[in-house]
Amino acid sequence: MKAEIGLTDKNARTIAEVLNRLLADEHIVYTKTRNYHWNYEGDNFMEMHKFYEGQYEELAEMIDEIAERIRMIGHHAEGRLKDFLKLTNLEEEDYTTDQNEQVRNLTDDHQTVIRVLRNSIDKVDKLKDAGTVDLLTKIMQQHEKMAWMLRSYLP
Repeated sequence: MKAEIGLTDKNARTIAEVLNRLLADEHIVYTKTRNYHWNYEGDNFMEMHKFYEGQYEELAEMIDEIAERIRMIGHHAEGRLKDFLKLTNLEEEDYTTDQNEQVRNLTDDHQTVIRVLRNSIDKVDKLKDAGTVDLLTKIMQQHEKMAWMLRSYLP
């Protein structure tokens, strides 16, 4: 059944594309954070293990909200890894167990997502979808906080 929620088909399709790109970025940063959670080595292992766990749990909630929003506006959420890799704005780095390298990689990713979100908010606002603008703003604020927390670990 078609979603009759006050968005034109064209606008809903464009918004779904924006959201699916964000969904891809979120999956990449989620996977990196899980990887670092599993593969950190250092004298503050438990602190970083728990820190990364808190971050990937927050990312998992954001992923679900984004995918559900895509469905709410009448489109399908991307769900295959190969599609995420095609859509993402992020890069995968080589494996590392070094805290500074891990934290810097994640900080860079969150900051990239924040910049993309700022542009996406402007784009979606022009398409008259206040619900998605609200969601994107909330997610941007979460990434801003996560990036700030990560930056606090950098020398």
